[in-house]
Amino acid sequence: MAFQIINSIISWFLKKRKHQIELFLKYPIDVQNELLLKLVNSAKNTEIGEKYNYANIKNHRDFTKNVPIQKYETFEPLIERCRKGEQNLFWPTDIKWFAKSSGTTNAKSKFIPVSDEALEYCHMKAGKDMLCLYINNNEDTQLFTGKGLRLGGSSDVYQDNNSYFGDLSAIIIENMPFWADFSSAPSQEVALMSDWETKMDAIIDETIDEDITSLAGVPSWMLVLLNRILERTGKEHILEVWPNLEVYFHGGVNFNPYREQYKKIIPKKNFKYYEIYNASEGFFAIQDRNNSKELLLMLDYGIFYEFIPMSSYKGENSKTITLSDVKKDIDYALIITTNGGLWRYLIGDTIRFTSLEPYRIKITGRTKHYINVFGEELNIENVEDALKLACEKTTATISDYTVGPIFMEGKEKGGHEWIIEFSKKPKSIGYFSEILDNALKSINSDYEAKRYLNMTLMAPKVHQVEDGLFYSWLKQKNKLGGQHKVPRLSNTRDFVEELLVLKNS
Repeated sequence: MAFQIINSIISWFLKKRKHQIELFLKYPIDVQNELLLKLVNSAKNTEIGEKYNYANIKNHRDFTKNVPIQKYETFEPLIERCRKGEQNLFWPTDIKWFAKSSGTTNAKSKFIPVSDEALEYCHMKAGKDMLCLYINNNEDTQLFTGKGLRLGGSSDVYQDNNSYFGDLSAIIIENMPFWADFSSAPSQEVALMSDWETKMDAIIDETIDEDITSLAGVPSWMLVLLNRILERTGKEHILEVWPNLEVYFHGGVNFNPYREQYKKIIPKKNFKYYEIYNASEGFFAIQDRNNSKELLLMLDYGIFYEFIPMSSYKGENSKTITLSDVKKDIDYALIITTNGGLWRYLIGDTIRFTSLEPYRIKITGRTKHYINVFGEELNIENVEDALKLACEKTTATISDYTVGPIFMEGKEKGGHEWIIEFSKKPKSIGYFSEILDNALKSINSDYEAKRYLNMTLMAPKVHQVEDGLFYSWLKQKNKLGGQHKVPRLSNTRDFVEELLVLKNS
């Protein structure tokens, strides 16, 4: 009875936010324009504000004229100064939190500043909105009669100057309101463990006998955890462990390669999947309808958006447009200005608008994660769609994969080399490769042209590797868990070569 009362109270509290969401749905352009001027005015007396004359910026045209587009590398010197104790450099309030982000398995980490405003009015607000939208769509939810299992990263302290860094998920856990911590599992102590292997066992120990009603985390790592729980318990599926499980909030990587595995491990017809689009730099979009593959762009989180059509993309030298000028079904690189002190920051993601009333999007990839060595312009969306088709036709399922180029040497033609780890192997890897190749031809005309009569590209070379290879590779790089991701596409052979060496060792 007590849990039912708690469920009703928390649900009522969260549903109130829906009226504020409706405001930016009704006046999206006004909300964004007002936000830009508010951000600029807030930071006009900072070092960066004085450098780019924020005091005289009155509209978006002034903003683009005064302030250059920036990548992390150009912004890093200011961030490093802030980490060493200097303040008022790019944001007026003191910044003590830094979200450590590697994105892929690159050795060098990024440290994204997280101001108190970004923490409260972006990340925390988004967490509540995620629940608000879900509850409004599912009036009979029993979400808060049990607990939500959160799977995040670890937290470390930057010892020299009392600034803190860790995965964004760890920073959020450190700052969660009491009611959210009360309804979450595992405990904060376990959630922030740094050793991934030890942490997995501790999470299982703490949650196996709990009434878990929701899951939240990156699909690849959540799947590892759920499979370990089944190994520990000897159960056939996860509902035998947590019968009241009703929703999985996921983000970080494309869910399509994992969808069938989740359906098998959670065999519940009305089970809900809710996608979110968040990063260390900010929280951008949330699935706002049941059974949808579109995400509602959230416009009142202290983030001003600009967009670069990928057809005219020139990195930091690109021309941007605002929300009022975007069109459907065009890929855009995302530029953000935030209440964490990032100014015209090129985050590296590409999105596509699926609706303009309201503004809904889908994530289409990364500006860097593509293969275009031979003019084939293969992006992540092409690859994911082709893999899905190949898996359907061969009844295979994929755990992880990466793709790199085979460079031309002498008379040898180029190609693509695939490293694929299957959770359910195809009967014939040759047939799988053929389906994959034909699917890519049908999806991408540039790829098809380069493959014509093998004139430029050979047929793809696909390696079927043993279970656990990608896990071992990430472990070798000390990149287990949290927000670490396997890089899918690369214009170099670095990742492919490292995996082949490990495979043959």
